Amino acid sequence: MTREFILDGLDCANCAGAIEKAVGKLDGVQSASMSFATATLRVETNSKKLGALNQAIKETVYHYEPDVTVYEKNEKTQESGQMQTRFKLIRLILAAAILALAVILQRLLTQEIISLVVFLVAYALIGGRIIIRAARNILRGKIFDENFLMTIATLGAIVLGEYAEAVVVMLFYGVGEFFQERAVGKSKKSIAALMNLRPDHANLYKDGQIVKVDPESVLIGNTIVVMPGEKIPLDGFVIEGKSMLDTSSLTGESVPRAVNPSDTVLSGCINVDGVLTIEVTKAYGESTVAKIIDLVENAAHKKAPTEQFITKFARYYTPVVVALALLISVIPPLLFGGYWDEWVRRGLIFLVISCPCALVVSIPLGYFGGIGAASKRGVLFKGSNYLEALCNLDIAVFDKTGTLTKGVFMVTSLLPENNFSAEELLETAALAESYSTHPIAKSISQKYGKEIDRGKLTDYHELAGYGVSVRYEGRRILVGNLKLMEKMGIEASVPNNYGACVYIAVDDVLAGYIIVSDEIKRDSHKTISALKEKGVRKTIMLTGDTAGIANTVASELALDEVYANLLPDQKVAMVEHIQTQKRPKGKLAFVGDGINDAPVLAIADIGVAMGGLGSDAAIEAADVVLMTDEPYKLVEAVNIARFTRRIVWQNIIFALGIKGLFLILGAIGVSSMWEAIFADVGVSILAIFNAMRVMRGAY
Repeated sequence: MTREFILDGLDCANCAGAIEKAVGKLDGVQSASMSFATATLRVETNSKKLGALNQAIKETVYHYEPDVTVYEKNEKTQESGQMQTRFKLIRLILAAAILALAVILQRLLTQEIISLVVFLVAYALIGGRIIIRAARNILRGKIFDENFLMTIATLGAIVLGEYAEAVVVMLFYGVGEFFQERAVGKSKKSIAALMNLRPDHANLYKDGQIVKVDPESVLIGNTIVVMPGEKIPLDGFVIEGKSMLDTSSLTGESVPRAVNPSDTVLSGCINVDGVLTIEVTKAYGESTVAKIIDLVENAAHKKAPTEQFITKFARYYTPVVVALALLISVIPPLLFGGYWDEWVRRGLIFLVISCPCALVVSIPLGYFGGIGAASKRGVLFKGSNYLEALCNLDIAVFDKTGTLTKGVFMVTSLLPENNFSAEELLETAALAESYSTHPIAKSISQKYGKEIDRGKLTDYHELAGYGVSVRYEGRRILVGNLKLMEKMGIEASVPNNYGACVYIAVDDVLAGYIIVSDEIKRDSHKTISALKEKGVRKTIMLTGDTAGIANTVASELALDEVYANLLPDQKVAMVEHIQTQKRPKGKLAFVGDGINDAPVLAIADIGVAMGGLGSDAAIEAADVVLMTDEPYKLVEAVNIARFTRRIVWQNIIFALGIKGLFLILGAIGVSSMWEAIFADVGVSILAIFNAMRVMRGAY
């Protein structure tokens, strides 16, 4: 049984990981998965005592995050996130007003006790929660965190008589927390917006009636009806009706797409105008919308190396700076005598400055924002580790059919011979191919586009490995490959054209050639050139197609290397070989869409699946999913990845640089508590705002 809980108000990525680990150890819990992106805790359980399990889960969450509201996904929360945010803002404003009153009273009144009481009221209002959190963390062995640093620093300031500074430190720390929560909330919304793809219901057509049902209860082969303005709840194909579909939630593209009977439609798209009757081809759990939601919910679990480093860095950094602050407070007075107040003050200032919030918050926030910005543009990363890996893209390897080309055969050239016109050539070929279901035959019939009277066709024969032979009004028509012409003794040459060549002969006279090719996608040229501009050293194409066709495509796109006539296992071997050619820190990305590409996607450093028409197996094996069939989305993904990394490193250098400077100034007594406040809260807020640039897509 799977149960899902919402942790409303959760804004600490580290706490989310700790909660996941602790809940996973509870009796009756088989596995626990925490998605920080959607604040959703998913629990697999075999327990029959669900009430007791619910209580145990809530107690575990409250142990780590007392301010979080926990409720089951299908329940309604008693306190919304907006109410919590409003309450925190009111508390900050009230504490600031009381602080101002205390400062006024301190100047007007001779009795310090009155102003002291007002200072302590302001301190308790804004800092009480932080002190309680620090105490709880100490009891469970988690001593060195920002709550502990703020508590020690401000209580020390009160002991030294610096009441205003103590309250101001707590107040500005609270302001920093408020902005942090707002930033994290905004980032989560940019990703959680995809959760709105989840359909509320499906209109099941049953026994002549339409019944509203849960999409998860609809079976493959069932018929559903989608009204104008509704989301398509499940994947399928249109049986009846025409409409325009808003696909922006899946692909990031604003232009609606027209659909007609027999067209495939994906769940999550919005039906704009017409009524569509759809036959379901996938159960809800396997539908596009369910897979996208699952990808996004689990993306936060795979951290980038930089993110992992910062988490470990903060774990060791905090106890080290606490020890240094203690040494600053104690060693100089002991060695040189006197001035305890001054050195303790310096130690406290050192503690305030050293708080690692700017790093611990802004780094995950930057990666989080990058994943959210990408998802808005139809690029889904399965983790920030893949987003960082894409920054070091060295070799880009592409499949051909369906990736760089459209994967749809179409007539591109008509080359008549021996006084036949182009129209006669096309009509003759269409007559002969009218019985065939081969993709090339279909492309010829589609190009002809007229009704054919098959009653006039006689002696139809399929010649395996050669083509077809048929008589029309007494004339024998041969349509096939060069081997057929040679077999029949008809002189024919090989045209110098890209694509498959279809030979047509009438009464043993060559009528001409029809070139049928898989058209190169409109943005393939732009993709290859843009990747090279971005420093990608090699662009390579692997295909199972013939060398002639492969070389023509490679030449037109200016690819560096091409390998043709490859079977799936040979593609795997080739990618393994190409992996050895990477630069030391370089990464190899493979872009593909077919089921035969799944093994290659799995072994590449970064597997990129074309998700619009790509197979489920390819999407499952990939690390990055492009939700349209446009290869240029890969360039957009590289842009987002590099911009995200740039923001992350700006924050790391900025935070460490400013803190390092102020730590030295604080230790030698140059900076006061006010500078310490800027070095802590100011740096945190600036780093958070910088990280939010990723979410705005300002790359």
